[in-house]
Amino acid sequence: MKKSFSKYKFYLILFTLIQFSACTETKIIYREKVYFEIPAELKYPEQKVQYLNEYSKYVSKRKIFLDAGHGGADKKNIGINKLVVEADVNLNVVLYLKDFLIEAGAEVFLSRQTDTTVDLKLRSQLADHSGADIFVSVHHNAPVDSSDTTTNYTSTYYHATELDYEYEPCERDVARFIQRDLSYAMRNPGGLGSFDGTYSDYSIYPGKGFSVLRETNIPSVLVECGFQTNYYEEKRLSIDEFNRIEAWGIFRGLCRYFANGIPKIISAEELIHKNIFPFFLKDDTGIETESIIVLIDEIKYNNFTYEIETGLLTIIGDTLTNGEHELKIIIANKNGNHSFPFTKKIIINP
Repeated sequence: MKKSFSKYKFYLILFTLIQFSACTETKIIYREKVYFEIPAELKYPEQKVQYLNEYSKYVSKRKIFLDAGHGGADKKNIGINKLVVEADVNLNVVLYLKDFLIEAGAEVFLSRQTDTTVDLKLRSQLADHSGADIFVSVHHNAPVDSSDTTTNYTSTYYHATELDYEYEPCERDVARFIQRDLSYAMRNPGGLGSFDGTYSDYSIYPGKGFSVLRETNIPSVLVECGFQTNYYEEKRLSIDEFNRIEAWGIFRGLCRYFANGIPKIISAEELIHKNIFPFFLKDDTGIETESIIVLIDEIKYNNFTYEIETGLLTIIGDTLTNGEHELKIIIANKNGNHSFPFTKKIIINP
């Protein structure tokens, strides 16, 4: 019995050592390898063709302005092990995203195509003058604390908050679609500061926000794909194929956003008469009646009617003071997508 017990102890110790060795080896391997999942559409050409066939009808002829953040004289953001420079990764992702959009039939404009310096305000001016439908600025993140090498998540920003007049719900719509598909493609969470990974830029600069979102008039979002200050994420960001995956995630988000439709507000000039201002609201899915918001001079205005059958929104101005006023209208379709920014000057006559 003594010998048998000793033999048992020997095998128990040997088994424990083997298990410990295996665990240690696994950890070492994990620190050396870089892990990411290639989306099926990029892995299998036939699935990419199928996806493009499905969504090109929504993206075709859309105009998208892409902004690769930083570049040129602004290249101070570098990865923890100096494997990547943020400005270069931003551009790589944007160039892949441009190719995907063009494949789907979109027209694409870029703030920069090479490693050049582009002033922040100029980026917004170029976007507004391009005639683009949407502005997407691509970045990679870093924490406030330079010693933080563990934080990593994907986030997408829109301008202002719901309490601010300049807030546009359509920008949050775009942010949500991009965030969902980009986060999924990268296999990253959306951070703990937001339920869905989208954030107001006021959370970074209170009451001010990001310049490229504040200064750009067309619907605009800013994407922080991941943190180059994270040990594992930096390794992934240094791989060209992973940059392509990032671009595909943003592309998928834009495709699904457009597929959900964008309701239109059309001024019915021919129906205007004294202090009565009519507009047609149009969308293939229908208008969500409860979503209609009318503001006059930044104050909510309830003196209007809406006919579901004709889509006619009539704003009655007999309670307004004489003179010029700024009218703003916000609507959403049955899929939850909001209209693009719509403001108009109206004049009330005595």
